[in-house]
Amino acid sequence: QVQLVESGGGLVQAGSSLRLSCIDSRRTFSSANMAWFRQAPGKEREFVAGIDWDGSVIKYQDSVKGRFTISRDNAVSTVWLQMDSLKPEDTGVYYCAGMRAYRPLSSTLGPSHSSEYDYWGQGTEVTVSS
Repeated sequence: QVQLVESGGGLVQAGSSLRLSCIDSRRTFSSANMAWFRQAPGKEREFVAGIDWDGSVIKYQDSVKGRFTISRDNAVSTVWLQMDSLKPEDTGVYYCAGMRAYRPLSSTLGPSHSSEYDYWGQGTEVTVSS
């Protein structure tokens, strides 16, 4: 059974930083496109950042550009989300998501479409106080 396990969330003040981690149990992780989504209280889940299998294609939601950085290390089956200059509006549950292995991004609707992801973590909560 595939498992995506997130960690690194917490309660921080505005302007602080957090680093989220997601460990993927798949042996095919190195061939899978990955992403981070988030869901704020009372709102729908939204795309935050996506990275293709080898890190050559990276996309961000406009509101996090310049503040968040997604990265991965295929040797340890991990994807990270470095979050700097956090704002109260960044508050929410952050989810790691993975596509099935060997799917070229060109064959999908794009990294921001949650329907393209087959595997999801349980989420890690981020709360940013003002």
